[in-house]
Formats: sequence, structure tokens, C-alpha cells
Amino acid sequence: MKQIRQWLDGLAPRERNLVYLAAAVLGIAVVYFAVVLPVTSAARHREARIVQKTGDLAWMRQVAPQVMAAAAAGGMASDESLVVLVDRTARESGIGSSIRDQTPAGQNGLQLRLEGAPFDLLMAWLANLQQQHGVRVDGAIIGATSAAGLVNANLTLAHGQSPAS
Repeated sequence: MKQIRQWLDGLAPRERNLVYLAAAVLGIAVVYFAVVLPVTSAARHREARIVQKTGDLAWMRQVAPQVMAAAAAGGMASDESLVVLVDRTARESGIGSSIRDQTPAGQNGLQLRLEGAPFDLLMAWLANLQQQHGVRVDGAIIGATSAAGLVNANLTLAHGQSPAS
């Protein structure tokens, strides 16, 4: 620090002021690139995600009556076995690799265990099973993982009408 002070004292006043100005500009640039830019970029990313999720929620609310009507009518039942249907549609929707276990549950049911499944894809897949294939979710336990957007889930799925109807 002493050497820098001696060096600055050896400069002409005009040069010293120029060095101070350059140091101030450099300091501002460091603060901008190290703090301000990452914070504003993250905020923009979060805002875009909120807008997308708000749109998704609005769409879900819009189609909810149709989904409920289809569920009440039993959906469009498939001739495939539930095990084959679940496996095929899970692979098509991009969550097939997350399925860890499938166990029959009663006459028309299936218990599934998924690990590290993207939550959005899981919800879209379950909605598709219900709307397009008449598969209902009789039970679901969904837990967050340490990775953002990924969940572990234990599901009980069944073909056909719910027992209460």
C-alpha cells in the first residue's frame, strides 16, 4: 500500500486525478457486473417464469370444468392394460425414466413410484391419463427433491369410474 501511495505522490496532479477517475470507473464496473447484472437477470428470469406459470394456471382453470366432466363420464377408456398404458404414456410424456416401481393395486389399480420427475411433466401426464384414457388418481404423495422443479411421487392409479360414483 505504501508503494502505491508513493507512486501516486510521484504523479502530476492531473495524472493523479485521471488515475482516481479510472479507479472509480473500474470499481463501478466491477459492482455492476458482479452484483447488479446477475440480480436483474435473475429477476427477469423469475418474472418470465411467473408469467408462464400464471398462463398455465389460467388455462388449467379454463379446462377444469371439461376435465371434471370427462372424469365424471369416465373419460375415454382404453383397451390397453393399465400397466402398458402407464408405461407407454409415461415414455411419450418424458417421465418414463423417472418410474422406479410399478405394483398392481387391486383389480383395476396400479401403484407407481417415481423419482426425480419434472413436476410440470408429471402433472401434464396425469391430466392426459385422466382426460384421454379414463385413468383416475386414487392417491398421491408428492415430495420435493433438492433439485428445483423435480419431485418424488408415490401414486395409486385406477381404470374406470371412482368407487364413490
